[in-house]
Amino acid sequence: MEQLDLLLVQVARKRRVQQSGIAFEGYTYLDPTLSAYVGEEVMIRYDPIDLAEIRVFFQNRFVCRAICPELSGQTVSLKEIVAARQARRRDLRGELAERKALVKHYVKREAETSRRATAEQAVGEKAAAVKLEVRQPRCRSKRPLCQRKRV
Repeated sequence: MEQLDLLLVQVARKRRVQQSGIAFEGYTYLDPTLSAYVGEEVMIRYDPIDLAEIRVFFQNRFVCRAICPELSGQTVSLKEIVAARQARRRDLRGELAERKALVKHYVKREAETSRRATAEQAVGEKAAAVKLEVRQPRCRSKRPLCQRKRV
């Protein structure tokens, strides 16, 4: 039934989440989950016939159903808002830790590749230096070899 409701809710608008909730059509919509998205731009979908609740999406993912206490008679407590904000922060810290680990892995791998390339380059330079040292002996005569008298 929920999926059918989502299909029927056609009207979509962008809104920015404020500390007080989402302001829309002269009403303020609240949900504890919204406290984690303060300052973010979200997409809201709503039924024009029933403005008591809106559905909130962030980066094309469903976030929550926000309600208007004035229209629906429901309220959201401060404890629920604080708990939702803390949960969102925990989730974000986890995502950041994963990303840092991934970056660290790639940087380490790049450093190893760079060290190998440097070592190979050094070996190549040493080989070139050895070739330069093993040159043909030079003649002390100023005349080229083809103009010298043969004995």
